[in-house]
Amino acid sequence: MYELKIISHFAAAHRLRDFHGACENLHGHNWKIEVYVQGEKLGKDGTLCDFKLIKEKTEKILKELDHTYLNELSFFKGQNPSSENIARFIFYALAKELNNKNLKVKKVTAWESETACASYYE
Repeated sequence: MYELKIISHFAAAHRLRDFHGACENLHGHNWKIEVYVQGEKLGKDGTLCDFKLIKEKTEKILKELDHTYLNELSFFKGQNPSSENIARFIFYALAKELNNKNLKVKKVTAWESETACASYYE
């Protein structure tokens, strides 16, 4: 099995409803996003996938989140835009773009600070 990872970033504001702490207040983060893809079979060129493709698809999704108030996005209307849910949102959006018989999104990790992150995988 092979695994590739790319790292990207976006900045956005949010607040966590019913959190009962400081994060209930409007605040922002500069999120670092790690995307992991996996597959068993390399192409004739000796690669699993072009890193550029993974980066482009990730950037397309992150553009929807970047410099927004996440609570106002339709995906987060009924749930908090927590790091956990952000990782899940990106995971499913990327899976639609990248998954095929030879390649699968394995995990997405959303870092909200240098010391705190959440991952989503199936």
